[in-house]
Amino acid sequence: MTDDAAPLPPLTDVLATARVVALPLVTRFRGIDVREAVLFEGPAGWTEFSPFAEYDDEEAAAWLEASLDYGWRPAPPARRDRIRVNATVPAVDPDSVSAVLARFPGCRTAKVKVAAGDQTLAQDVARVRAVREVLGPEGRVRLDANGGWNVDEAEHALHALAEFDLEYVEQPCASVAELAEIRRRTKYMGIPIAADESVRRAADPLAVAQAGAADLLVVKAQPLGGIRRALAVVEAAGLPVNVSSALDTSVGLAMGAALAAAVQELDYDCGLGTASLLAADVTAEPLVPVDGAVPVGRVVPDAALLDRHAADAERTAWWLARLERCHAVLAG
Repeated sequence: MTDDAAPLPPLTDVLATARVVALPLVTRFRGIDVREAVLFEGPAGWTEFSPFAEYDDEEAAAWLEASLDYGWRPAPPARRDRIRVNATVPAVDPDSVSAVLARFPGCRTAKVKVAAGDQTLAQDVARVRAVREVLGPEGRVRLDANGGWNVDEAEHALHALAEFDLEYVEQPCASVAELAEIRRRTKYMGIPIAADESVRRAADPLAVAQAGAADLLVVKAQPLGGIRRALAVVEAAGLPVNVSSALDTSVGLAMGAALAAAVQELDYDCGLGTASLLAADVTAEPLVPVDGAVPVGRVVPDAALLDRHAADAERTAWWLARLERCHAVLAG
């Protein structure tokens, strides 16, 4: 745990209430059809541990640190009680865009996934065009490439997509050096560059800011080790930020909303509306957008829904073993 964190709770206390859930998605996202997570209750309330399956224990331990911080400590003081959120459009066909956006009522901003390995630039252009047509000229359109382009590909893609009046492009390239280069090459276009993976998956989350490689940062509570650590990154970076999530359940989204509520300046609609991409959730009142925003506050899962969406025995054992290994990483 970090120096300013509470003592590490015993593993037995964490496992005492731990429940592993498997929630189906409305549409395939990040290559998965089902989102798995571990939920457990601490003295401060319910919390979530849900690093993606491919992350190793060292990286996943930061997600557990965040979960323990949120479950065992009160959230920092909130500056706002509602968070405006963006719609998220996976790599779907243009004909499906309207249906996806309809799941985000009142949202004035859409984040569109591009640069997927099984998609062409022409498909990306068609998808972004469809989003712009649905949102109209007043809507805000941002892209998320998840580091899928090299510098030349990113430059070519931004030229092809610039006509859609982009708010910014998130993680067009994978490395900090590449981000700095694409930012230099395309500065005249006036499309801001945002860093996500170069913050949350970096040994030094401040490196991207120090290198002048981004105009804004995308911060997420779980990958950065918790709300307080994320706030420290925001303060030290000195750049505008957008608070986002990692396809969490409503319990995890509430953690993200607590981070967004505590950030001093919040100029961008946040990526905290992704419960709309879940076909099921752990609460009967999921944290989905209402009039383009989600409320700030803790979420208590419904016991019946935890039972209904419980992962099978094999996946439950896998997740609990992973949690135990990550707890050992933090303890060590």
